[in-house]
Amino acid sequence: MRRTIIIGDIHGCFDELLELLEKIGIRTDDLLVSVGDLVDRGPAPGDVVRLFRERPNSVAVMGNHERKHVRGIFSYAQEITRLQLGDHYAETVDWMRTLPYYFENEHVRVVHAAMLSGIPLAEQREEILCGSTRGERELAALSPDSHWYDHYTDAKPVVFGHHVTGREPMILDDRIFGLDTGACHGWNLTALCLPEFTVHSVKAHADHWSTIKRQWQLPVLKSKPWHDSTWLELAQAIERFTSVSDTATRRWLEALQEWAANLQSAFPALVATAHRVADELTVEELRRHPAAKVLFQARNGHLDQTSLARQCPTPRRTIDLAATLGLVLDELPCRFVGDVPRPKGATTLPTENA
Repeated sequence: MRRTIIIGDIHGCFDELLELLEKIGIRTDDLLVSVGDLVDRGPAPGDVVRLFRERPNSVAVMGNHERKHVRGIFSYAQEITRLQLGDHYAETVDWMRTLPYYFENEHVRVVHAAMLSGIPLAEQREEILCGSTRGERELAALSPDSHWYDHYTDAKPVVFGHHVTGREPMILDDRIFGLDTGACHGWNLTALCLPEFTVHSVKAHADHWSTIKRQWQLPVLKSKPWHDSTWLELAQAIERFTSVSDTATRRWLEALQEWAANLQSAFPALVATAHRVADELTVEELRRHPAAKVLFQARNGHLDQTSLARQCPTPRRTIDLAATLGLVLDELPCRFVGDVPRPKGATTLPTENA
C-alpha cells in the first residue's frame, strides 16, 4: 500500500532526515510531504532541498522561511542559508517560488502554519497558511485568547508545523497534528505516516542552530555590502557585534572600524583637493568634470567637511569621489586579518567586497 509520509520542519537537518526515512523504511512509491521550512538554521539546507527536488513522489509546501527567501526578506538565518547554498542559491529560490501553500489528498490536509476552519484551502490567505508575520497578526486578531486549531472543526485531519510543540508532536482529537518538534534546536525530527496515522521520530544530533549561528558569523559579516552602508549603519553594526567572543571576528570588526575611520579622516584632504582643482579649471572644464557638483560648491565657497559628508554618505561614494580628484583611498582591508575556514556545508562564498 502506498503511504503518505509527512515530515515536520526540517530546517536543514539532512542527516536526521535520512535517519528518519530509514527508520520509517520509505519505499519508492511512498509520497513524501514536507510541511515546509526545509531551510535555515541547520547545517545542510542544500542537501535537504536537493532530496525533495530530485526524489519522485515528493512535495514540499511553502513555509514562512521559504517565503522569506522568495520575497527577499533577510534576517541572520536567511543570510547564512544564502552563503551555504553559494552558487546554487538563485536556482533554489526559483524552485521555492513554485511551492504550493498547501497539500491535500483523501486522507489529510497539510499546511505549514495554520488554516481557518470551514474555508476551502484554495480560498485561504497565503499569509495564514505559511505563517508570515502578517498572517500571525491576522490569526491573533481572530482568536486573541486561543489558538487557531482550537477552532478547527472540519472532519478531515490537518497536519502543520511552524510552532515548536516540544520534543513530542501535538496530537488533538486524532485530527490535528503539529509536527515541529525542534530538530534544528537539538530536539527531534518527527514524521506522520498515513493512512495508519503512525508517528515516528529521531533525536537531533545536536543543537544545530546554536552552532551554525557561531560558525557563520564572520562569513556573513564579510558578505555584507559595507561599501554601500552609511557611516551610521557601519557604526551601529560594529557596536552590535563588539561583544563577540570569536577572536577572528573581533579582529575583522576592528579592521572594519579602522577602515571607516580612515576614510572619514580623509574628508579634510578631499575638501582641500576639491578647492585646488576648482581653482585650476575653467568653468567649462568644471562642467565636464565627473565631480562637477562638488567642484562648483568649492568654487562658490560652499564646500566644507559638513557639506562634503552629505555628498559622501557611504564609503563607496567617498572612494569614488577621491578617485575623480586624483586621490587614492584604502579599500576594505579584510584580508589583513587572515583567512577564515569556511564552515561545514559551505559551497561558494562571495568575497568580502562582493
